[in-house]
Amino acid sequence: MTVPNVLLVMADQLAPHFTGTYGHPVVQTPAMDALAERGVRFDAAYCPSPLCAPSRYSMMTGRLPSQIGAWDNAAEWSAAAPTMAHWLNLAGYRTVLAGKMHFVGPDQLHGFSRRLNTDIYPANFAWTPNWDAAGERIDAWYHNMESVTDAGPALATYQIDYDTEVGHATRRCLYDLAREVDDRPFFLAVAFIHPHDPYVARPEWWNLYDHDDIDLPGPLPPELDPHTKRIRHGIGADTAGWTDEQSRNARRAYYANTSYFDWWLGELLEVLDETGRTDDTVVIATSDHGDMLGDRGAWYKMSFFERSARVPLVMAGPGIATGTVPNVCSLMDVAPTLIDIAGSSLPDLGAPLDGRSLWPAATGGDDPVDETLGEYMGELTSHPMFMIRRGRHKYIHCDSDPPQLYDISADPAEHHNLAAAAELAEVSAGFAAEVAQRWDSGAIREQVVASQRARRVVHAAAAQGWDYLPPRDPANEYIRDHMDWAEAGPKLRYPAR
Repeated sequence: MTVPNVLLVMADQLAPHFTGTYGHPVVQTPAMDALAERGVRFDAAYCPSPLCAPSRYSMMTGRLPSQIGAWDNAAEWSAAAPTMAHWLNLAGYRTVLAGKMHFVGPDQLHGFSRRLNTDIYPANFAWTPNWDAAGERIDAWYHNMESVTDAGPALATYQIDYDTEVGHATRRCLYDLAREVDDRPFFLAVAFIHPHDPYVARPEWWNLYDHDDIDLPGPLPPELDPHTKRIRHGIGADTAGWTDEQSRNARRAYYANTSYFDWWLGELLEVLDETGRTDDTVVIATSDHGDMLGDRGAWYKMSFFERSARVPLVMAGPGIATGTVPNVCSLMDVAPTLIDIAGSSLPDLGAPLDGRSLWPAATGGDDPVDETLGEYMGELTSHPMFMIRRGRHKYIHCDSDPPQLYDISADPAEHHNLAAAAELAEVSAGFAAEVAQRWDSGAIREQVVASQRARRVVHAAAAQGWDYLPPRDPANEYIRDHMDWAEAGPKLRYPAR
């Protein structure tokens, strides 16, 4: 088999639980459904960190956030960190990035040969948490309950504007890749912002759903864990609250924007069909993390509970089997999987990988591994949080909180913390010992706090940051007077006559 192209399509804040592909009875995701029907669906995929930037950095490198300084949404990501884009460049791919990746720092490519759009969020240190004052309410940029209370339809938002630009630029790029006289395979990563809050959707997507069909969040557990209480306080949920009507509005808009993202996925898959690339392109659909959507009385992400930490992961294309994979896996596994897809025996990756290749499982083979790790070092905590998911059990540790142990198979809503259960004492103790062996929580905390203090100084002195300006050359685009239109027209026509 020739080396395939790769199209990686990412949503933002999309929990698999809220897609038709993963069994939700209301949410319509026909493009992802069709992708899963002709490919493989991973049923226990997690983000490495339940926050945008750390999760994406970790996915790009195949390494845990603490190994690359990916502390939070304002952590500068070193240009010296090898990424899957670097590796695919070395393997002979054309590498292109479109849309949001939340890179912070002066390097806005991180291995991609070109980028089609600027990011939707700032590339500077504006969003730096402050563990020196961890209990204080974060500034106005931060999530609050207005996304829930103001949810509804609108004709335009900055997020709709952004995804429209990203989608059109990616469609055009796919045609350009087909028109180019270049036999090299391509790696095109495109990242949309929806269904990330604010929960506002265009009418055509909003009207896909009947208000009375929207399900409400599940009941609260018998006792909330300390971190969920911190999240509720940080977003104002413990004081502002919300009504069932507001909850349905927010969920309806989220479902609508999930369908909107799915529509863009379908548009890109259609271009692959039109240009004859479907049979030689591996397509991967996923997200950076999920959204609690009111479960446990919380919204957004930032926790290791299922709605926040799980991600959809669907793959289809040449060599990929059809079916589902139950094994626990992670976005960290995407980079080593792409190395296998490229078929490149790179002599030196530049750094050890924490992820594993999912290519054997995707192609119908066995995967002996059924575990993954997660880390959270962002806002609304004062100490690092660690997660181990292995088989049916999930263990969550934070130095400031009691340990948590859940049996995901028996208790998918995670209402019963079994860390102190006598019948699981040995399991709980084993996880605790493993956390102590894997992580030096005190040393990581010192690194996080030192980084936060330095970044706050730099941001106060130079707030403008490093926004990306996509290169354009209007004087040589389309048709210009110095061009031979009879030559340019046929060159840009696809397929050629």
